[in-house]
Amino acid sequence: MRVDIVSKEFPPDIYGGAGVHVAELSRVLASRADLRVHCFGAPREADYHGARVQAYPVPANLGAANPAVQTLGTDLDMLQGLDGTDLIHSHTWYANMAGHLGSLLYGVPHVLSAHSLEPLRPWKSEQLGGGYALSSWVEKTAYDAASAIIAVSEGMRKDILRAYPEVTPGKVRVVHNGIDTEAWHPDEDPDGLRALGIDPDAPSVVFVGRNTRQKGVPYLLRAAALLPPEVQLVLCLGAADTPELAAETAALIGELRSSRTGVVVIERMLPRTELIKVLSSATVFACPSIYEPLGIVNLEAMACGTAVVASATGGIPEVVDDGVTGLLVPLEQVQDGTGTPLDPEKFVRDFAAAVTVLVSDPDRARQMGKAGRRRAADHFSWDAIAEATLQVYRSVLP
Repeated sequence: MRVDIVSKEFPPDIYGGAGVHVAELSRVLASRADLRVHCFGAPREADYHGARVQAYPVPANLGAANPAVQTLGTDLDMLQGLDGTDLIHSHTWYANMAGHLGSLLYGVPHVLSAHSLEPLRPWKSEQLGGGYALSSWVEKTAYDAASAIIAVSEGMRKDILRAYPEVTPGKVRVVHNGIDTEAWHPDEDPDGLRALGIDPDAPSVVFVGRNTRQKGVPYLLRAAALLPPEVQLVLCLGAADTPELAAETAALIGELRSSRTGVVVIERMLPRTELIKVLSSATVFACPSIYEPLGIVNLEAMACGTAVVASATGGIPEVVDDGVTGLLVPLEQVQDGTGTPLDPEKFVRDFAAAVTVLVSDPDRARQMGKAGRRRAADHFSWDAIAEATLQVYRSVLP
């Protein structure tokens, strides 16, 4: 069986959970199928654990176009490379149109994995302008026509059926994201932490992620002001989606630094080896997301033996076992697609209270971290996820 995966992200260019998913799924699928990967960007190594890889840059004549138009142009360039496939598997709206059109062109099934949903990310209109209308159209078109849709959590499945009521429920299957617990493992390195500006002897709360509205960084910064004074806040923070969000975040960080010490901001993409050291040393990993289909970053923290405090939204409750591997913070949200908390100040206070419980009881936090690593290994292995994905493929092949 030849399977062609289409994705915007692929190693070494990974900036989110969807890219991690594609990389790990490709690694384990390559020994089980004739796997080809088509991704955006500069040329890559042609072989990835046995998978054949081809990259596609933005067409030269679209260099100044809206990012959504650039995406569609890249998708069209991918089509010729899909000739001869038995099945196309696309990831995120960026690649959904390549999967949809390839399915029509070659008469093969199109399976798509849902890592997020455009209707639940309305703040993207700030980034893309009219391109958000295009990305939304692409996603809806692909979802309505796909042979099967893989949701990364039960919460995500419910969101899909609510956002796209014309989708047949039976074609939406749940296959969780996974984690490689051999690659992600506890590894404490005090000297390495000091080199990053982190005090290894002080309790720390760590956040890792992009600075986008869905990640809830402003809520975490407000909650951090309520934490005990000896607690460090370590932000491994990607670039902000918009200048407005960058300005808001910078102002909150400035306010926080004026009232407390131990605010560490790392604004570069840490290599895995360094990130593991940061996660392994943390007393608590914080995930204040207001939208999170699953939250693979929580799995990474758990695999490193770190307790998690996270908002109880999306697929997060399927990962974090409340009271066992961490604490879930209740989150009542506005039902307008933005995910905004109904009572933002209450969410901030509740998040700070949950973090305070664990940083004040490091023994309990360590026990939760150990339980989290066991849960990551027992329930989220990539081998099991690959087999479940293959079952979805077989169900739509003639």
